Amino acid sequence: MKIALRIIVKGRVQGVGYRWFATQSAGLYGIKGTVRNLSNGNVEVVAHGDQNLVYEFVGKLKNGPSLAQVTDTEISDEEYDSSLREFKVIF
Repeated sequence: MKIALRIIVKGRVQGVGYRWFATQSAGLYGIKGTVRNLSNGNVEVVAHGDQNLVYEFVGKLKNGPSLAQVTDTEISDEEYDSSLREFKVIF
């Protein structure tokens, strides 16, 4: 089953390589979507893929890279888009 989730990652997640970490992790799980820094200091990840792999990916996001300190995540459903072909950073 294919799903899509929007994940808001809170804590010390900017300036610590979080977007790079999310991009590398997405590649490992075959996740398509986007990652971007938000003006309030959070990071937004939109993940499209196989349900089990998306949930494993979310687990990695909750830990983050070694310099990050994830304090909370907000997860909401998104509409799955089968036309997505990559995972990319939005600047």
